[in-house]
Parts: sequence; C-alpha cells; structure tokens
Amino acid sequence: MRHPAVAGSFYPSNRQSLIAMLREYTMPMKDDRVVACVSPHAGYVYSGKTAGKVHSLLPDAETFVIVGPNHTGVGLPVAVSTDTWVTPLGEVEVDQEFIDAMPKIIVDVDETAHRYEHSLEVQVPFLQYLHEDFKIVPICLGLQDEETAKEVAEEILEAEEQTGRKVVVVASSDMHHYLPDEECRRLDEIVINAILSMDVRKYYETIYKLQASVCGYGCIAVAMNYAKAKRARAELVDYSTSGDVADKSAVVGYAGVVFRI
Repeated sequence: MRHPAVAGSFYPSNRQSLIAMLREYTMPMKDDRVVACVSPHAGYVYSGKTAGKVHSLLPDAETFVIVGPNHTGVGLPVAVSTDTWVTPLGEVEVDQEFIDAMPKIIVDVDETAHRYEHSLEVQVPFLQYLHEDFKIVPICLGLQDEETAKEVAEEILEAEEQTGRKVVVVASSDMHHYLPDEECRRLDEIVINAILSMDVRKYYETIYKLQASVCGYGCIAVAMNYAKAKRARAELVDYSTSGDVADKSAVVGYAGVVFRI
C-alpha cells in the first residue's frame, strides 16, 4: 500500500476540504481527442488552477500512466509502482496487467522511489475526483535524458498495444524554479514553444541551452514521444506562476499542456 506523503501539505488531508478545493479548480470538459498532457505538481494553492484546467479536459480512460520526476534521488532510475495508492479520496489500484505487458527494458518495479515522491501523488486526487473505474501506472524518472524518454514511451506504447487499454499519459512537471516572475515567464515561454513544436530533439536542445530548471523535463518528453506516435498536436491550455498568489521575487512556473489527436 502506497500511503500519501504530502496530504496535509501539498493538498488537504481532509476529504471534504480536498473535494471543495478540487471543485473550485475543475470544470469537466472531457475531450476524447486528448491522449496525453503536462500537469504541474506543486501545492494546490499555487498550481491547482493550472492543473485543474488540464485535468478537466482529460477523457475517461481505463489506465492513466502518470510519469513524474524523482525529486528524492531514492530508488531505481526508472521505477514503476505496483502498490495500491491511497489518498484522502480512497484507494486506486495499479494496472498490473499493463505493467506486466511492459517489456521492462528500462522500466523496473521499485516502490522505494515512490515512497516520498510528491510529483505523481498530487495528480491522483484530480483523477479520482473526475473519473471512475480507472487504474494507474505510476512511473518515477530518476533518468530524464532523451534516450530514456524515448524508451519509456515505447514501453507504454507496447503495453497499450498488448493489453488493448484506452490510455492517457499524464506528465507531471513544473517549469522554471526560483526566478523573478518576469524572467521565469520569459524562459518558460521558450520551453513551452519547444514543447508545442513537437520536435523532441529541439526541445532537449532548448532545455540544455537554457540550463532550464524544469524538474520533469524528461517526463514531458515521454508525453511528447507518446503523443507523436498518436499523431497528436500540443496545445497550451493554461500558464501561471506561484507569483500569482505569492511573492514575485522567486517563483515557480506552471504550464498546462494537452496533446490532441
């Protein structure tokens, strides 16, 4: 059982308080053309508005593959969890059949990478609030290079083909960290434009050229690779920074992107 690590800090630990916050941030407009997305993972008071706009567009799916960065440095480099996940809204089962169908060339089962990691956890209550009868595949990336992102996407596509599941990929990432608001917005725009180009090589060149502090850059690339295989296009649905609700001298940027076929 994977118990919440950040309930009571990143989002309310009280069920009713959490539901009230999710209701405030979401307006379901489910779009069956959406196959993947980028959603931020900060505390809900900071990034919940942007995350909510993204999640509101996600269609119902049998399996949501959530890919997030490993902030703790603990565990295997590319780790999938097979535990049942618990939030204040209840339990969510992992899709064991889907995980079994992954080739396991780069992805491996490891719970330690997930134990204290918040980036995947904060996406789950949004899914629970907006969808029923789904399972998750939580993948934590300690490696985020271009080849790793390509291989992870290929494993997801292979398992999708083998199982016949309806899948949506959720890439969990914030944008630039701890910059003045104006500078953060300027640099984030450059990265967002690279995402919208759907050119993964150009995107990585942009990340490296800027030395961008985008924590889940490889997770975004997984979603891009998956979406490219579906011939989807990227669309920015919301952008904000923590400066919208807090001090503007050192902010974190939040981009909400969906990939539509």
